[in-house]
Amino acid sequence: MTIALKDVSAVEVTCSNCQACCCRLEVMIITDTGVPDKHISVDEWGGETMLRLEDGWCSAVDRDTFRCTIYENRPWICREFEMGSDECKDEFNVIR
Repeated sequence: MTIALKDVSAVEVTCSNCQACCCRLEVMIITDTGVPDKHISVDEWGGETMLRLEDGWCSAVDRDTFRCTIYENRPWICREFEMGSDECKDEFNVIR
């Protein structure tokens, strides 16, 4: 029996093919970057995360463009999550 393998490593993640997969992850707010209060969820212990809507996506993501509407004020974790990094490719490949 032969199992065909699909090589997904060759797909380059760019702004034109990004589907903002990382914007469905839970993002803790650990520094003050100016995230507007309407995009912050506070848990019972006072921990702050980016608000995710019923569909699981970050509330700051524009659903038409997949771009962040608060880019200049995005959380530190979002700033560190580099497009095309290994972590990015892992999330990108999960939805493919």
